[in-house]
Amino acid sequence: MSLPVLALTVDLCIGATALAMLPSSWRLIVGPHVTDRILAIDTLYLNAVALMVLLGIRSDTLLLFEAALLVALLGFVSTAALARYLTRGDVIE
Repeated sequence: MSLPVLALTVDLCIGATALAMLPSSWRLIVGPHVTDRILAIDTLYLNAVALMVLLGIRSDTLLLFEAALLVALLGFVSTAALARYLTRGDVIE
């Protein structure tokens, strides 16, 4: 990164995103209901996507952007499948 202000901003955003993962991890472990745990997993994968994008910006590589796209797609499909399983009892009719 050529600009020190941009590097500092990205570093602060990486720290904030990592810090935001802590309450979601707590809810995943302690969550009283299954729905709380599913929402925690959903929030964790969104934070993981944001973290990958920020790390991709920081290291100037395109590989992490592709990995973030894959994690976002798999996270969305898994959250939708879990929600459908909890509401109907099956994923595929």
